[in-house]
Amino acid sequence: MVNIRRLVMGVDEPVLVDVLNAAHIDSSDWRAITLEEFLQTEQAPGFDFGARFIAELDGRPVGLVQASVEREGEDEMGVIRFGVVPEFRGQGVEQLLVETGLRELQTSGTKTARVWVEGHRKDQMELLERLGFRVIRVYSTMVMDLTDVSHNIGENSQVLIRPLDKSSEQDIELVNRLYNECFGEHFGYRPDTLEETRHQILDSTFVGRKEFFFAMLDSESVGYLGFGIDEKYNQEKNVKAGEILTIGVLPGYRRRGIGTRLVIHCLETLRTRGMTRAEVGVDDDNPTEAVGLYERVGFTVATKDSIYERELSFLE
Repeated sequence: MVNIRRLVMGVDEPVLVDVLNAAHIDSSDWRAITLEEFLQTEQAPGFDFGARFIAELDGRPVGLVQASVEREGEDEMGVIRFGVVPEFRGQGVEQLLVETGLRELQTSGTKTARVWVEGHRKDQMELLERLGFRVIRVYSTMVMDLTDVSHNIGENSQVLIRPLDKSSEQDIELVNRLYNECFGEHFGYRPDTLEETRHQILDSTFVGRKEFFFAMLDSESVGYLGFGIDEKYNQEKNVKAGEILTIGVLPGYRRRGIGTRLVIHCLETLRTRGMTRAEVGVDDDNPTEAVGLYERVGFTVATKDSIYERELSFLE
């Protein structure tokens, strides 16, 4: 008999972490998190605990779901995240969890629910389609070998690279401004507050090493890039990988080789840090056509994930 119960913030986090790690054990981009790491995320600016429920089978925690309301531009969007421990999948637990999340979002007054699904989880895709969801966006995880970084592929040689000074409030404010100006037209965008940007730059909970730098053209900061190296991920997966976390070029300066210059500089820096592989996640329909940029530099698609959506007004 499956029992769905609401988690209590400040009490049930150890259970949540155990189930999270067990439910994502077959996810290529997941590495085990500790209770301390999770508790630190609860202190992040903008963190929303949302409503979380645990699924218990004969008293054993086997799955969980989170239903939260997140901003998208000026609007609000319901988001569901769920997972079930592999050996308990296919027994109806997933459907009960998603339905619980949908009901929770409906009571919050939001009109739409979204779910992120990894490309290898065909079972989740089929479940969501049965529940009335449809794919609205596809994201690619792209990877490349750093043994031979390409050059002379259209990068702007006039661009100077300046590293971000993490002790400089002006530099943190600059990243915040560039992010909000660069991503306004992107799918799922919501403006970041200065406090959120500061946390993203300075926090090392999951990504122990983060570096950011600016693209300078005619003494103006016209773009930026941030990458991270998660040593715990590398150790667990037995890789030496770095990830491009964020990159943006101001709209008026695009198609001028600035993004290419930023990416090449990032790849060269990762190589000097001892990395042998680079990774990046990208929206297949990115309005800046970023997929083409990454392909020119040498990235190839490793996996594809999907965002599913449904209107809550049709919830029975």
